[in-house]
Amino acid sequence: MSSAPAVLAESGCHLNSGCGFPAPGLHSFDFQPIFSVGSLDFTKPMLLAVICMLAVVGFFWAAFAKPKVVPGKLQLVGEIGYTLVARGIAREVIGKKGDKFVPFLTSVFFFVWIMNVMSIIPFAQFPVASRIAYPAGLALLVWITYMFLTFKTHGFKGGVKNLVWIEGLPKPIVPLIVFLEFLQNVITRPFTLAVRLWANMFAGHMLIVMFSVATWYLLTPQINALFSGASFVLTIGLTAFELLIQFLQAYIFTLLASLYISGALEGH
Repeated sequence: MSSAPAVLAESGCHLNSGCGFPAPGLHSFDFQPIFSVGSLDFTKPMLLAVICMLAVVGFFWAAFAKPKVVPGKLQLVGEIGYTLVARGIAREVIGKKGDKFVPFLTSVFFFVWIMNVMSIIPFAQFPVASRIAYPAGLALLVWITYMFLTFKTHGFKGGVKNLVWIEGLPKPIVPLIVFLEFLQNVITRPFTLAVRLWANMFAGHMLIVMFSVATWYLLTPQINALFSGASFVLTIGLTAFELLIQFLQAYIFTLLASLYISGALEGH
């Protein structure tokens, strides 16, 4: 969560203390540099992104460094996660051709999921994907993969046709449809892929921060304590709901990435 609750605790700002409600806003997503490496300043989201990357790589490295026929607990958990993406997403959407893309899709899924889960981890308490740069970077990676596979599979002429052409259209509307297909496949897809993830994580974090701040602000000896308690219960409920959203957004992001890959490998 944001540092707003800590600020309120230090200032003693409550409903009857004469200060207004310090509503969270965009400032809740801004962080000062923690440390610098050369000319690169590391903020909290940057540090959390690196931790998430190391966590995903470290876990699967430890799980499959020395695989056994009878898996241990760590390998078993890794196999369950890998199978979830391999059978539940890649094989279902892409088919047998999707097997070679499972490592990529598994990495995307768990990286996005762990970045989202950071919002409920003590001391982290911030979903990395609520900063648009991180979903945009992942969406760009998926888009580059999509374009590369499209032109590699179909060649330049076939790739362009796969992106913008639909057979059997009446000639008068062909230019309009070509334009709309180009807009959808080349521009809109990476934009919506990034914004969908970012918007859900941004809104979820904002709601949790809002009601966390309200819990402290309404906490007074008077009857307002009842409202504070209600706000606290709602915060817990929203946190539990956010856990589901975090998983679903990682799943949806990976599912859409596999759909794009499938579209690149098949004919229009």
